[in-house]
Amino acid sequence: MVEEVAFQPMMVDDIEGVHAVERTSFATPWSKQAFLGELTENAYADYIVAKVGVRVVGYAGMWVILDEAHVTNIAVHQSFRGRKIGEHLLLELMARAKDRGAKRMTLEVRRSNLVAQQLYLKLGFQAKGVRKGYYTDTREDAIVMWREQI
Repeated sequence: MVEEVAFQPMMVDDIEGVHAVERTSFATPWSKQAFLGELTENAYADYIVAKVGVRVVGYAGMWVILDEAHVTNIAVHQSFRGRKIGEHLLLELMARAKDRGAKRMTLEVRRSNLVAQQLYLKLGFQAKGVRKGYYTDTREDAIVMWREQI
């Protein structure tokens, strides 16, 4: 049986599940407080979750400022990867950004994260630069990618 994945706006009640995904996905995870701040204090922020039943299996977020959207984070729980959930999350962010007046979108991705880079290229993003030592946990470079029209 294929489990149905629902995509919806992130709510405060989702933070525990989001944080579980965050911890399985990143060496230096955001805190629960950081997500709470994004949801309750940041007017530019827009976050969504992917759920199977009540379980959060992925999430994505962005800031929309004027006509630009900046993806802040996107992650899928390791046991749900390979099911196009990340692709659907990014497509949903793009639609939401466009609805909020964004014309283009940017993100940073670790130089070593080739799977994510392939997804971003597939969805029309192009590498436009490098931020040397961007990731503070490992000093790894970030590839800056843009999609000029969303």
